[in-house]
Amino acid sequence: MNWIILIVAGLCEMGFTFCLGRAKMETGAAWWAWMVGFLIFTCLSMALLAKATETLPIGTAYPVWTGIGAVGTVIVGILVFDEPATFWRLFFIFSLIASIIGLKIVS
Repeated sequence: MNWIILIVAGLCEMGFTFCLGRAKMETGAAWWAWMVGFLIFTCLSMALLAKATETLPIGTAYPVWTGIGAVGTVIVGILVFDEPATFWRLFFIFSLIASIIGLKIVS
């Protein structure tokens, strides 16, 4: 169950980076709305990470949480924000995914 909580926490990390990316493109009330979303996702992500680490080792949970957020943010950046999808960028994202899977296997 705590692995599911950890995955949701990582997805919330993606949520707060998405909101931050959208906020930088806005002004006025829209900027404030995206920043409120950023704060909500940040608090939710941290709370879920704290809940997951009640039973999961912090040395495993934290890298998995940041990895989900990092990989997800790069994918969102490529698909939504038109960031480049170069060979090396994708190579290192897949390396990060393999490392996250490895951490899950050994813990």
